[in-house]
Amino acid sequence: MSQARCHLRAALFLAAVSSRGATTGVTARRGLSAWPAPQEPGMEYQDAVRTLNTLQTNAGYLEQVKRQRGDPQTQLDAMKLYLARSGLQVEDLDQLNIIHVTGTKGKGSTCAFTERILRSYGLKTGFFSSPHLVQVRERIRINGQPISPELFTKHFWHLYHRLEETKDSSSCVSMPSYFRFLTLMAFHIFLQEKVDLAVVEVGIGGAYDCTNIIRKPVVCGISSLGIDHTSLLGDTVEAIAWQKGGIFKRGVPAFTVLQPDSPLAVLWDRAQQISCPLYLCPPLEALEEGGPPLTLGLEGEHQRSNAALALQLARCWLQQKGHQGLGELKISRPSVLRQMPLAPVFQPTSHMRHGLRDTEWLGRTQTLRRGPLTWYLDGAHTVSSVQACVRWFLQALHRSRRPSRGREVRVLLFNSTGNRDSAALLKLLQPCQFDYAIFCPNLTEVSSASNADQQNFMVTLDQVLLRCLAHQQHWSHLEEEPASPDLWSPTNPEPGDEPTSLLLASHPRHTHSTGSLVFSCISHALQWISQGRDPVFQPPSPPPGLLAHPVAGSGAGVLREAAAIHVLVTGSLHLVGGVLKLLEPSLSQ
Repeated sequence: MSQARCHLRAALFLAAVSSRGATTGVTARRGLSAWPAPQEPGMEYQDAVRTLNTLQTNAGYLEQVKRQRGDPQTQLDAMKLYLARSGLQVEDLDQLNIIHVTGTKGKGSTCAFTERILRSYGLKTGFFSSPHLVQVRERIRINGQPISPELFTKHFWHLYHRLEETKDSSSCVSMPSYFRFLTLMAFHIFLQEKVDLAVVEVGIGGAYDCTNIIRKPVVCGISSLGIDHTSLLGDTVEAIAWQKGGIFKRGVPAFTVLQPDSPLAVLWDRAQQISCPLYLCPPLEALEEGGPPLTLGLEGEHQRSNAALALQLARCWLQQKGHQGLGELKISRPSVLRQMPLAPVFQPTSHMRHGLRDTEWLGRTQTLRRGPLTWYLDGAHTVSSVQACVRWFLQALHRSRRPSRGREVRVLLFNSTGNRDSAALLKLLQPCQFDYAIFCPNLTEVSSASNADQQNFMVTLDQVLLRCLAHQQHWSHLEEEPASPDLWSPTNPEPGDEPTSLLLASHPRHTHSTGSLVFSCISHALQWISQGRDPVFQPPSPPPGLLAHPVAGSGAGVLREAAAIHVLVTGSLHLVGGVLKLLEPSLSQ
């Protein structure tokens, strides 16, 4: 067995992982947790979630989608069949008065802003989003709150048994995949709860996303576009724009934010082909002119673009439904920018202002201050979103500066999943000048068997640990290179392949470099970072070997003595969710 493989096994028991060897082609066989044994399901929430997890065929589903990329109608027809088997028809969804939103960066934040604005008008709202951070029921919200465990359990079993009863024995796929099932479940809940409107966030893409069975949304929105999910959507921003524009519907107004010329032209052509009125959102500054500045509940300059789109979506929905109080128009004649009509420039109403101010969206530019520790949580996972995350983090550090009170330490906690180019993302994080870079899988604990909400059957423990070691290797290589002059170039890098070999060496911290460590789970990483100084996160005792490696041992002393510790958690929303589960125990209740 190679030296690297030995250290990989040791990572299951020791927090810090290092080696001076290399490995190639390590086969990963150990699963994160066993598949549930066949049994009669109970009626508890965790039983429902465990059964839902058996539908985690995402990898196989994505492969099927790739093969059918040229024929999205096949996938939409399958979703319509599932909908019919569940007891609904596509026409039933028209009652939901849906706002349909897609994009690469900021679509979730845009949905959160939109939902909160409309709720401030006294409307009963539904909100479907993904992924969840701590509990799967977060994906389906009524009036901004995740549905209760009881409501989730009730609707889950009703839908599950209905689909079981109507399955065709001749069909090779009798149950929908995980995300499709939750989409169906959201539609059923929103209809039964008689919401006034539903804000629906697209999962991946647009044209063949399962939410695109919605045939008559009230309004559609597209947030900032960039490179992501290239194997599914295409490897150019133009191809991705074409996919995102697939949610456009004939005669249904749509809005987008300022994009580079090329994807904007693609969106415009897509809309023109089906007579969809597409409007370009003016910047938030135009709506603020002549009035008090708008206060946003979400931090970061990039959230202003999301807020501008949300205001247009909410105002359009209110207008389409005959509501009053839309905000006084500032410009009476339509304007055109880049051949596209400009959306109305209006004075936001008090309801709109309150909605923007009161928006909460956990895990996105979120700050938690705990004694000497400040946790900065942002699930950025694309080039453009990580760039925005770094700007937010550095601005937040600047605002938090105090007269000299002792040493301040900066720590990065990072993970990235899928086929994303983690080396490119890590390079963007270099300007933050971290003292320590920590890498761990998106696992709260080494064993997730007792936490059904965060079980993932799509990867093995060996696979996720090897990926963390690859992140560490990338970081070490970046430390050895001079900073690139075009580090913040707006051009998106091409996605790269996974490395064929891993240099498993902890990088000792010195004057101009960062100490790096790999931990086997989030809990161990947080124990090392916090050193018992977070008043809320107080695990019973550190695992054996937590300080076994020299970097871990010396760093622990630095962290215990630091006057302030600034921790940026980024790269994956699932990582952020695992951190929140430990730092905010109330979210699991």
